[in-house]
Amino acid sequence: MTTSTPTQTATIQTAPTTEATAQTATATQTATTARQTTGRVDFAKAAPKAFKALINLDAAAREGLDPALVELVQIRSSQLNHCAYCLHMHTTDAHEAGESKERIALVGVWEEAREAGFYTEKEQAALALTEAVTLLPGGVPDEVYQRAARHFEERELAQLIALIFTINSWNRIAVTTRKVPGRN
Repeated sequence: MTTSTPTQTATIQTAPTTEATAQTATATQTATTARQTTGRVDFAKAAPKAFKALINLDAAAREGLDPALVELVQIRSSQLNHCAYCLHMHTTDAHEAGESKERIALVGVWEEAREAGFYTEKEQAALALTEAVTLLPGGVPDEVYQRAARHFEERELAQLIALIFTINSWNRIAVTTRKVPGRN
């Protein structure tokens, strides 16, 4: 499964040179269009080192995590942050990766859907942690953290936490720069 980041047109270190050149040209065109459409900065173009660092962090955070879980976490965070750009991207990615329409549609009400068996206990723990870290309602409650710790080994839990704060960073960039859903 290929998972996208909020700036799919950016070059990725593993991309072949010709592909990277094409992607850079596309990113430049996208930056011009983005500024004309929103009047806001194109983050990837204006802060390329920070952007590449976030791409690397994003890739590192995903390591060892179930790709379906990654998408559920990214969808839920994007919902909470009102990030239409990332929500569009990650629901599309989840669907393309074979995730069911029902699970994608119900992730925003996962607690209410749990009795119907849509999400595993592990996924529910990850979604609860996602909400707590994203919203930070006076910190992450011990019971939420402990619930996640019961379902994830220490390394995997650290990866999950990194994934949550990475998607929150992407959400904040996309919301601040007014990224348009369905456009790169």
